[in-house]
Amino acid sequence: MKLGIFAKTFEGTEPATVLNSVAGAGFNCAQYNMACSGLAPMPEIITEAQARAVGEAARSSGVEIVAVSGTFNMIHPDPAVREAGLRRLATLAERCAGMSTTLITLCTGTRDPIDQWKAHADNDTPEAWRDLLEAMGAAIEIAERYEVDLGIEPELANVVNSAEKASRLIAALKSPRVKIVLDPANLFEIATLDEQRSIVSSGIDLLADRIVMAHAKDRNPDGSFATAGKGVLDYAHYLGRLKAIGFKGSLVTHGLSASEAAGVAAFLKNSLDGEAAGAGR
Repeated sequence: MKLGIFAKTFEGTEPATVLNSVAGAGFNCAQYNMACSGLAPMPEIITEAQARAVGEAARSSGVEIVAVSGTFNMIHPDPAVREAGLRRLATLAERCAGMSTTLITLCTGTRDPIDQWKAHADNDTPEAWRDLLEAMGAAIEIAERYEVDLGIEPELANVVNSAEKASRLIAALKSPRVKIVLDPANLFEIATLDEQRSIVSSGIDLLADRIVMAHAKDRNPDGSFATAGKGVLDYAHYLGRLKAIGFKGSLVTHGLSASEAAGVAAFLKNSLDGEAAGAGR
């Protein structure tokens, strides 16, 4: 697996500055965010030169851009907000080739009008699902036009809040452009070790053929998020299950400070090396 990190973990508004920091912390790939180019995360306009600067910085730093963030609230209660998000998604997709990436990560959204990462009781309604299908249909048309893939991530606070719902969405959309970003810490909040392992295993097995990126963060015993390796997530089990399905994509950490990055890189590398050693016995 390739070892990566959210680029915006590091300060900077120039791609070269940020990606050199990524490399310096021990990572060889990154999930990019346009904020690292001094732009809004979902800009109205990305010039060809701005996109090319990302691709050039990736080559000079030796850091592969495995994805770029395209998250917006796909089921926002205001249709105008959803439409604006889709326009910006098209802007981003058009520039992916210049940035040397073919994957855009999405947020399946929430009915909360303020925070796209906050749960809402209406997320489970048929109307929310209908709006998601409509937005994803438009997103797939954009993806086809610019030859990019779309990475959706099951998250407890979003309309796609489980591996099962992600599988249902894939079946409904019938598009090979729809991929999965799998973060085990987003599949449970508070769980026993056995429950956690069962949830993670079943999620990976169910979505195996669509997983293109794995995320790496953690959970504290109280359910709050933690830096990878600092919480209750069984990383040996998680990475072992990814290995069992033949996953060779990127393992991308986030939810940490820049000062923690090198330590997390070492933890993840040691965990991956441990899996490799175990396979050789």
